[in-house]
Amino acid sequence: MIMGIGARRGVSEKEVIFAVEKSLSENKINLSEIEMLASSTLKKDEEGLLSAAQTLGKEIRFLPDEIINENEPESKSEASRFGLKGVAEPAALALSKNHQLVMKKKVYGRVTIAIAK
Repeated sequence: MIMGIGARRGVSEKEVIFAVEKSLSENKINLSEIEMLASSTLKKDEEGLLSAAQTLGKEIRFLPDEIINENEPESKSEASRFGLKGVAEPAALALSKNHQLVMKKKVYGRVTIAIAK
């Protein structure tokens, strides 16, 4: 499974880890079942996101806009103001094998999580 992550600017590692752990718990998914994390290249310099991925022991891939926009999110997104259809759902779908959402995007404070398989 792939976990897509969107986040507000300046998000902390603690906020990201809380969102990841909460989403996994709510969906009865183990961290070991998550192959990698995915987000937009807009987030590639977010220290909180980068350090959370390292702490969690997961690779994070930052996808360019054109890849993100190839995937139709099921939920509306505020990312449209950046010319994106979304971040969490399309990023998870883009790297998943079956392109099927296991968890639609859910907002946890300043972090948005979606999971696809």
